[in-house]
Amino acid sequence: MAYWLFKTEPDTFSIDTLKHQKVSPWEGVRNYQARNMLRDEIKCGDQVLIYHSSCKDIGVVGIAKVVKEAYPDHFQFEPTSAYYDPKATTENSPWVMVDIEYQQHLRLVSLARMKKTPELAAMPLVKRGNRLSVMPVTAAEWQQILAMTGQF
Repeated sequence: MAYWLFKTEPDTFSIDTLKHQKVSPWEGVRNYQARNMLRDEIKCGDQVLIYHSSCKDIGVVGIAKVVKEAYPDHFQFEPTSAYYDPKATTENSPWVMVDIEYQQHLRLVSLARMKKTPELAAMPLVKRGNRLSVMPVTAAEWQQILAMTGQF
């Protein structure tokens, strides 16, 4: 099992939305590095930190689990979708998504707090200029973030 962090804007898709839907595709990833992780590394059973960005309370807010491995993101074929890719074909579909299942809400662990935590200094999220929507998390980082919620 591996650990991941998925970033989302709560106005678009929040931990509350995931809780309501129970299982949801993680679609719309249009960065090749993040796509490669979705396609090649993320497996069923992997644990995911849900991270809210571009909002008032930026930080980790919940946990999900991967329940379906990478498959073509159907939005790449839909001309009315914001995620449409005119170059994508069924024979050459560059974009993928995975399905995640809600596990639980967490007490917010803010980005500011994570940046001040020495145990998280190597985490891609806290490094300047990192904009990936999908990032690996080490087991030690996972445990540190859970400990910071005060729930574990």
